[in-house]
Amino acid sequence: TILGETHEEEDEILPRKDYESLDYDRCINDPYLEILESMDNKKAQRYEAVKWVLVFAIGVCTGLVGLFVDFFVRLFTQLKFQVVQSSVEECTEKGCLALSLLELLGFNLTFVFLASLLVLIQPVAAGSGIPEIKCYLNGVKVPGVVRLRTVVCKATGVLFSVAGGLFVGKEGPMIHSGAVVGAGLPQFQSISLRKIQFNFPYFRSDRDKRDFVSAGAAAGVAAAFGAPIGGTLFSLEEGSSFWNQGLTWKVLFCSMAATFTLNFFRSGIQFGSWGSFQLPGLLNFGEFKCSESDKKCHLWTAVDLGFFILMGIVGGLLGATFNCLNKRLAKYRMRNVHPKPKLVRVLESLLVSLTTTVVVFVASMVLGECRQMSSSRHGGNDTLSLQDISEDVNASIKTFFCPNETYNDMATLFFNPQESAILQLFHQDGTFSPVTLSLFFLLYFLLSCWTYGISVPSGLFVPSLLCGAAFGRLVANLLKSYIGLDHIYSGTFALIGAAAFLGGVVRMTISLTVILIESTNEISYGLPIMITLMVAKWTGDFFNKGIYDIHVNLRGVPLLEWETEVEMDKLRASDIMEPNLTYVYPHTRIQSLVSILRTTVHHAFPVVTENRGNEREFMKGNQLISNNIKFKKSSILTRAGEQRKRSQSMKSYPSSELRNMCDEHIATEEPPEKEDMLQQMLERRYTPYPSLYPDQSPSEEWTMEERFRPLTFHGLILRSQLVTLLDRGVCYSESQSSASQPRLSHAEMSEDYPRYPDIHDLDLTLLNPRMIVDVTPYMNPSPFTVSPNTHVSQVFNLFRTMGLRHLPVVNAVGEVVGIITRHNLTHEFLQARLRQHYQTI
Repeated sequence: TILGETHEEEDEILPRKDYESLDYDRCINDPYLEILESMDNKKAQRYEAVKWVLVFAIGVCTGLVGLFVDFFVRLFTQLKFQVVQSSVEECTEKGCLALSLLELLGFNLTFVFLASLLVLIQPVAAGSGIPEIKCYLNGVKVPGVVRLRTVVCKATGVLFSVAGGLFVGKEGPMIHSGAVVGAGLPQFQSISLRKIQFNFPYFRSDRDKRDFVSAGAAAGVAAAFGAPIGGTLFSLEEGSSFWNQGLTWKVLFCSMAATFTLNFFRSGIQFGSWGSFQLPGLLNFGEFKCSESDKKCHLWTAVDLGFFILMGIVGGLLGATFNCLNKRLAKYRMRNVHPKPKLVRVLESLLVSLTTTVVVFVASMVLGECRQMSSSRHGGNDTLSLQDISEDVNASIKTFFCPNETYNDMATLFFNPQESAILQLFHQDGTFSPVTLSLFFLLYFLLSCWTYGISVPSGLFVPSLLCGAAFGRLVANLLKSYIGLDHIYSGTFALIGAAAFLGGVVRMTISLTVILIESTNEISYGLPIMITLMVAKWTGDFFNKGIYDIHVNLRGVPLLEWETEVEMDKLRASDIMEPNLTYVYPHTRIQSLVSILRTTVHHAFPVVTENRGNEREFMKGNQLISNNIKFKKSSILTRAGEQRKRSQSMKSYPSSELRNMCDEHIATEEPPEKEDMLQQMLERRYTPYPSLYPDQSPSEEWTMEERFRPLTFHGLILRSQLVTLLDRGVCYSESQSSASQPRLSHAEMSEDYPRYPDIHDLDLTLLNPRMIVDVTPYMNPSPFTVSPNTHVSQVFNLFRTMGLRHLPVVNAVGEVVGIITRHNLTHEFLQARLRQHYQTI
């Protein structure tokens, strides 16, 4: 969980969950500072070279994961279709089609049941994983999202889901799998396999892991579509919120490694031609080319752009409808399915599989039309890859329930792997009936919408492409038949329809454009694809968000958008900050630390000293109070000196709060230990902040001055650091000096990364609760801070560009008056505070 209160969603049935935020703040314990200080140039170069080696290894491993998934999906799918096809051909004559349906059900239900069981082992393996990875790269750590057990369940489960006949794809989970590989490989250890552990102290920080996850996610896209540049842009556009120039080249190199690893092995296994590189990705669209005998045919013309724009509008509307229906289904599942025993989720998956199998079988038998076969238009091409694509298209034609020399157009789309069905719509010369295309689109639309969100690993890219390709092919048939546009190339319209529908669902623009161009290997399609995706996105955004953003919001993740709305600048940092602070002192008793950690869920705490008038009375007999006052006095004097230097250089005056200290003590060069300085600090009186009244005070017995006691801010300390200090027994007694406290190195502080012990699991019986912990060597003494009058847009940009998770609000005299976290910058929270702002005007 992160620092700050949990805010409720507008919809009561979908409560917001707390998610731990990643630590991207530069602090005194920054591993880079420690590493670089002990390095010379040669060692630093070796350190950078290790990064490149690890990035290459991530790409290779991601490609091997894709090879594993693709090999077993093809194996299981071919086995199933061979058995079912022979059974259907035999039972068509004998009249035992019910037996064929039972065989098909047996295969599909068994595969889906295995996929559901794997999700029960690791629930975060359900779905495509793209929303979870998007949250991770945005700065929110979803529990278990990058664990080894997750990638095992994900990769194994998705091959059962696809082989089980569900309308899901394996390309989406490849992105999640690549991200997990990127997160785990550079750590050289595993939580699931504790025996696998090497002494490799580098890259053990959230910032390094985030960069490797970005590379792994891009490698997943590259392996899925054979699009390394598209994968890099995907990681930049949809994934990482915090980017730098040096990361771009590493991510592209990782994507290239994944693409060529998968291409090398797939080409060698399938064609026996090792090193030929003929199959760049799991999904290959083939080459689009008009038949040489058709002189009127063109891939696309300027006239077609108008139709493409209209298709983009319709694709945006269809995508918005898909997202709306899926959101309602997701809410229903959260209300009625998820609270029940886990077996109910398995039963739901089996119900979807049962319904899908029956619909596919009955639709192919009843609604399919028998159409004449035609020769492939690629027959005269002597390129190996085109011949193979042509053979695949012809070989995937299904003759179920049809006489010789004819094929069943509905069965050809339903009783084929989704990749083969897409190739049919892109490259098949034989026409599909408009009625068949309409029914196929409607059934596929509804069933894929119902399927996305059940408890199985599932992707959305390929089902959306197939659904959109049927829509585009339908438009091409109508334009040819009823308007008489003979120059139309049906494959182009199928591709544009696929882009329009997919863009309307996921709302991606740049990266999706490049992915589709790289998948088709046709740069001339760049302009129509780009225009179609832009129109589809603008149309869909008018109604709702993309499917991934919808599921992120349903999970209650505090995801930060790219920018805030213009009207949010009416708010200031003081309007959105959390004024009720839980803080620690520079020298704090173990009893107090344990109480704070056990009674709060905050992930970081401000280190402060208080301005209390009664501190003077306890100075002589209390070592703890004395240490805190001495720490504050030295800190204030240092700050006063800096303020004086700046004021002199700017020919201005220091703030009123520090002017008396600067003029009376620094100017006369009196020693900082003067008693009048301490007396002045202690006797200073403060008034409460009238604009910061909390809804619920920390204690009803506190006076107003105690509730808003001025707190001089000295730094931030993380929960993980405090727990580590307690676990290692880092403390000193009242009779000792704080210099006698043991010191931990950065390697010792990060030894338990990323699974730090929980405060409730620590055995603290050996520690004296009266012992004192000096947190000053481990806190971040210079975190990013803002003034209470800072505009919300500036606060938002600081979070986005610097990767922050805690932003203290400090006034002009160095007193912390509140803190801002990601929850305070979510769209819902800002809207609520804006409404309050309007009500008070």
